[in-house]
Amino acid sequence: MSARHTLGVERSPAEADGDDAMTSLPPEKELTVVLADDHPVVRGGLMALLSSVEGITVVAEATNGREAVEETVKHRPDVLLVDLQMPDLNGIAATREVLKAAPDVAVLVLTMFHDDESVVSAMRAGARGYILKGAGQEDIVRAVRGVAAGEAIFGQNVAHRVLDLLATPRTAEPFPDLTAREREVLDLVAAGLGNAVIARQLHLAPKTVSNHISAIFAKLRVVDRAAAIVRAREAGLGR
Repeated sequence: MSARHTLGVERSPAEADGDDAMTSLPPEKELTVVLADDHPVVRGGLMALLSSVEGITVVAEATNGREAVEETVKHRPDVLLVDLQMPDLNGIAATREVLKAAPDVAVLVLTMFHDDESVVSAMRAGARGYILKGAGQEDIVRAVRGVAAGEAIFGQNVAHRVLDLLATPRTAEPFPDLTAREREVLDLVAAGLGNAVIARQLHLAPKTVSNHISAIFAKLRVVDRAAAIVRAREAGLGR
């Protein structure tokens, strides 16, 4: 089809010249991205994906939360694409630090966790989007562009969780999957108490306290005491 024809209607040379002017306009602003994930395979896959998309440039990679903050503050990208579980500083804490130093950066969480506490904590920290690692490549690219444009982006499964959170009355207690005793133990762990002190304070056997802590780790999907303390303090425990 000629440049002077649209839907079979001939257009004037002046109108065609207008089309030429439109096509000669500069392209949209290049979006810049910092990738933060401690898994090399995941990070490499994201790098390959985003680098293949016209209009998106990955300006830096980070292997932990502290590097994510440093690289983001250094490069001031349009988007920080960040995992939640990373060494040195988790994704939620990194998001909070980034937005204090560079509030114009749009943070997009890309993670395997979609439990209520993770979603809510990320949103409270200031993340504009939250998608799961099982998302399709087109969904990831769309999410990057969406948060850069100021939209709030949720993956399908996460959107359902958010709608459930809004529709379902919630108790005031954090971590509803924990029993009352487990929450009590977690509160003391977050306050910095050791197992022996917790056992004496709650009149429990040390082995019982240890079992409670193992159950807490499993339910919170954390691997160690430090990560559990971070989650607990973000929820207001241990104070």
